[in-house]
Amino acid sequence: MFNRQSEAMVDGTLSRLRRFVPVVALILLLSAANSYADNRVMGEVQFEGASRVERDSGVWIDGQYLGYLKELRGDKKVMLLPGEHEINVRQAGLEDFVRKIVVEPGRKQTVHVAMQESVGWQTPSATATLKLTVQPNRAAVFLDEWYVGHVGEFGGKFHSLLIAAGKHRIKIELPGYRTFETEVNLLAGQKSEVKTELVKGSIEQNDAMIKQSARQAASNPR
Repeated sequence: MFNRQSEAMVDGTLSRLRRFVPVVALILLLSAANSYADNRVMGEVQFEGASRVERDSGVWIDGQYLGYLKELRGDKKVMLLPGEHEINVRQAGLEDFVRKIVVEPGRKQTVHVAMQESVGWQTPSATATLKLTVQPNRAAVFLDEWYVGHVGEFGGKFHSLLIAAGKHRIKIELPGYRTFETEVNLLAGQKSEVKTELVKGSIEQNDAMIKQSARQAASNPR
């Protein structure tokens, strides 16, 4: 009796699996087909930086911050709809690198980025040091409304942000996360640290600063 019941249970389980497996296979097939179709419709844009400075610079496309240049590959590769797009690469103390490109469906192109020093850039005479310990460390950092780099450049044991002594507003933003904002007021020679973890949210909750397309890279820290 027990054996008959066990066999019946096994047969029932196998029968359900036979009905379930084709459905899973179909879902996977449709997902792969959609991904393939998307890749044929979209075009890929790759970036090559002339030096470490360019590779650590922030990238905006059509006014939207995507991340810093050297990370935009693999699962973060840039896929765009066909048509014209504007690329803006920014770094503190450097002139913006601006290019317009035309993306073709299913095609890959490489943008070679080389940046020039900003005319009139000067290091303030009285400075303070600010360390940023923030996750995700790829978030964009704005000092008094000017983009100065991504978090990873100003954290850890050996990296920090050198700013003019005095009062400053710090804003940290990343698409898909809520904007973090704080103020610091530092004396000359003083060291301070900002620690936080960005809270996930909608891309629509990001401040307009991260979406702007015409802002010049940071000038003198005030």
